[in-house]
Amino acid sequence: MKKRFDLLPLRQAWVLLAFGFLFLSSCDRTDPPAEPQNQYLVGSSVGTELSKDQIAQQLAGFGPLISGILKNGIKGYRITYKTTNTDGQEITASGALILPVTADAVPMVSVQHGTITSDDQAPSNFKDGADASLNSLFSSLGYIISAPDYIGYGASKDLPHPYEHRASLASASLDMLRASKEFLKGQNAVKWNNKLYIAGYSEGGFASMSLQKAIEEEASSEFDLRASSLGAGAYDKTAFMKYLINTKTHGIAGYNRSYLWVTLTYDRLYGLNRPKSAYFKEPYATQIDKSGLDANINVSFNTIFTDAFIKGVNDGTDKGFLDAVANNNVYDWKPKTPTQLYHGDADQLVFFFNSKNAFDAMRKRGATNVDLIAIPGGDHGSSLQSYLFGTLSFFTSTP
Repeated sequence: MKKRFDLLPLRQAWVLLAFGFLFLSSCDRTDPPAEPQNQYLVGSSVGTELSKDQIAQQLAGFGPLISGILKNGIKGYRITYKTTNTDGQEITASGALILPVTADAVPMVSVQHGTITSDDQAPSNFKDGADASLNSLFSSLGYIISAPDYIGYGASKDLPHPYEHRASLASASLDMLRASKEFLKGQNAVKWNNKLYIAGYSEGGFASMSLQKAIEEEASSEFDLRASSLGAGAYDKTAFMKYLINTKTHGIAGYNRSYLWVTLTYDRLYGLNRPKSAYFKEPYATQIDKSGLDANINVSFNTIFTDAFIKGVNDGTDKGFLDAVANNNVYDWKPKTPTQLYHGDADQLVFFFNSKNAFDAMRKRGATNVDLIAIPGGDHGSSLQSYLFGTLSFFTSTP
């Protein structure tokens, strides 16, 4: 996307002062230049205000010591902004921008949320949950939080969410940052010191990796990116899909829903538009046709694919699907920003090899500032707290 470097006014026009005379000749008059308008920010409204004590109550599940480290109350805004949908059309999206109540100049963290299944869980709705807790904690400790809803939630809830789609997760998150930057220039409640950090877990880990790559390659002059902390993301989509097709897995229906969602999303976004029977055996094809993502699939996911589809993926002849999957890989590149990859080594939802493959590929490309933090015995949910506190330590030690 083309970079813009505009100053962002709250006024909409210059006021001309007349000193006892009128300018009657339009031919001779030289008008002052119009102040530039916001390029991304559409609007904002207050979404929540919490005192330090209220935040401590919200975070009580993290243990009794949490209240001792909190510093500030917070004020959260729901902002709407312009971004681009997967078809190239401009749309209005939304997100949460959370400000610590402090007179200090503070950094910003772009927090990309994990998988959600309803609009009610979107950050800009300010409901309780793991991501909301993370946002409140970071903001109370003295960080501005930019938290995109993603396409398909909030202001764009009437559109399908492009689940695990690298390009649109990156662009929606980057444009949210640009809108946040415009909002901050138009207020004086909090001072931003221009430092930026990135964090996200699960789908948020994948979205954050995608955002980091986009900033480093397309928008490095716009943001002073200091560190990136990524948790349990599915970065190596090609290896992940081949693993799902060929390996016996848990059979957990909720986890299988995510795998199904990715498959159907890529089929739609890349114009494959195949019947469900091109991917799935009966009775699963009919069940998915009828119920979509609500289909209750509680068997190992590899057992529901057709033999022909499995063969096409394994021997490389299903080029359309394989190309769609590969277009969403975001593991094999060289980050410039200090980066930490957190992942439970017993994760049954997003398998550990995603972070290991990313770490190995990045180190092979010469990235010396990337670290892999394996959480021994950690599953997808149980590793979240280790990720959260590790991220805090990482950011505070990377000024």
